Amino acid sequence: MTPSAQTQAAIELLDEVIAAAHGGGAAADTLIARYFAARRYAGSKDRRAVRELVYAAIRRAGEVPASGRAAMLAVAAADESVAATFDGSTHGPAPIDASEIAAPAGVVPAWLAEALAASGVTADQQAALVGRAPLDVRVNRLLVDPATLAAQLGGDAIPGLPDALRLPAGTNMDALAGQAEVQDAGSQIVSLAACAHPGQAIVDLCAGGGGKTLALAAAMRNEGRILAADIDRARLSRLAPRAARAGVTIVETRLLDPKGESAALSDWTDAADCVLIDAPCSGTGTWRRNPEARWRLTPDRLARFAAQQRHVLAIGAPLVRPGGVLVYITCSLLDAEGADQVEGFLADHPDWTAERPDLPAGTPHGQGLRLDPASHGTDGFFVARLLRPC
Repeated sequence: MTPSAQTQAAIELLDEVIAAAHGGGAAADTLIARYFAARRYAGSKDRRAVRELVYAAIRRAGEVPASGRAAMLAVAAADESVAATFDGSTHGPAPIDASEIAAPAGVVPAWLAEALAASGVTADQQAALVGRAPLDVRVNRLLVDPATLAAQLGGDAIPGLPDALRLPAGTNMDALAGQAEVQDAGSQIVSLAACAHPGQAIVDLCAGGGGKTLALAAAMRNEGRILAADIDRARLSRLAPRAARAGVTIVETRLLDPKGESAALSDWTDAADCVLIDAPCSGTGTWRRNPEARWRLTPDRLARFAAQQRHVLAIGAPLVRPGGVLVYITCSLLDAEGADQVEGFLADHPDWTAERPDLPAGTPHGQGLRLDPASHGTDGFFVARLLRPC
């Protein structure tokens, strides 16, 4: 592909991403994969170049652009080499007309900027939410010594996380199956709030694909019990093979019916040393990895997430044994999904107390801690520990 053809491909993909943002379609990564699956002639360098253009345009536009061309015109306005590709060639975009309007530069939609500011997120912190994310991994000490793997891969240690490495972009993770899991440093840090140790009984209530489940199992040295539960069959089905590769044998998976979670978990009532709730949320803290997600979020969708969070807290609380702990995590920096949820829970459970987690990084916020890319070099998270009385 010529540079002009790469730009045109990026415009076509951006049109698909914009349509998906309006209609709840597939994520940008999925759309890019589909696009090139139908265009086998494009080599790896072409795919990489087009992907870079698409994400540069997505990161540059805070509001949903009017079109893929408008989004790419904004990139061209800041990069002469991209502007030069609007040359009207056979497979390239038409020349730029002086009357065309490029998508305005910005960080997030206006309503989200206000919501984030009201949650104490500064303009600099908001801007960092759409930067580039590093490749962080958690080394599985059940199978390999972290220092040994670090020496092999040449990754950088992450302070306070002896099992974490920050690897060069493009590292082949397929060769490390079982030995290391891709997991942002922030995700590893908030997982430590569970204070997991061998012999415990832990429920990972919103386990998904099991990233935090496997981290808990490693902290427990594969001794004890973990119940990994979720309502998403596709995501939960990925956990068993991942656990097998990691040498983890203490995890039981349980698919829940969204209308009958409490009944399905009744055998764990008053039994868990810790219930970890990595709650479904808007993902404002993960925009570095999927920046188009900020175009999909609406006030109504945010309200639905908040309702889901209250729901899972109500399910998880009865599972905690007297004297046990409920760890509440969201990968969001909005108080509606973090600090406010904890305050609401404590108001409904006046005998419970909050204990701020003692973690390698984080800024006190509400009754918990918050991490963000600008302050901590991690994805954005809120985490709190809620203690049930004995």
